[in-house]
Amino acid sequence: MTSAPAARRGRRAPRGTAAVVGVVALLGAWWLFSATAFVPAPGTTFTPVPDPWTVFATIASDGLPAYWPVFQVTISEALLGFAWGNAIALLLASVVLLVPKAETVVTQIAVVSYCLPVVAVGGIAVVVLPVAKRAGDLSATAVFLAALAVFFTTVVGALVGFKAADRASLDVVRVYGGSRLTQLRKVRLIAAAPAILNALQIAVPTAFLGAILGEYMGSIDQGVGITLIKLQGDLDSPRVWAVFLLTALVALLGYALLGLLSRIVTPWVAGARS
Repeated sequence: MTSAPAARRGRRAPRGTAAVVGVVALLGAWWLFSATAFVPAPGTTFTPVPDPWTVFATIASDGLPAYWPVFQVTISEALLGFAWGNAIALLLASVVLLVPKAETVVTQIAVVSYCLPVVAVGGIAVVVLPVAKRAGDLSATAVFLAALAVFFTTVVGALVGFKAADRASLDVVRVYGGSRLTQLRKVRLIAAAPAILNALQIAVPTAFLGAILGEYMGSIDQGVGITLIKLQGDLDSPRVWAVFLLTALVALLGYALLGLLSRIVTPWVAGARS
């Protein structure tokens, strides 16, 4: 006799089918919205929301290589900010385990970093940090905002993961004379791996968004943010939406890659879910 959970799993739609249905629904809503709410005024062809087919045709006519120099800079900024922000976050979370009294201070730092207004912080970063001197150079402001964007999520995820360690395993290490550092290496890191990887997965699109916001602050000649500003000034709505779609695709790809890495590194979690 088939159990109820097994029957529910059998009725569940495949993950790929759900994704296709979602994409088709979004495209249909986008087309309907552009065809009804944003019809060009009589005698003009401009619309702030072009239909999906116009945007896809624009990407096809321009060619993906034309967009690569723009995205290369922003992706590099996001990766650098991702590395710095997560490294500092994991370091502080590890300090909490070695010095438990520091948890309140570290948590407050993470909360403050999350609550800081991006516009104000970005303005200060533009003044303090060095500017890009040549086209293609990275923006220090974009790297900083990308690091700031991922800091809170990773600190919280790491602290939650470290506290999920099995108490009996920690006691075994303690009985055999192991220090807090040994507990961290032998038990807590393994227990925290799923939570940390989930936090890093969430941080990928967040870092990319932070880099784009940093480019909006200026001090750069090439990148997704400055390109959007130029296209908006030219009222080139098809290419604005093209860059938007490619931005979403890059963020989604990075998110999926971290998800795949998480399944490879922590196979016991995937096994438990299945």
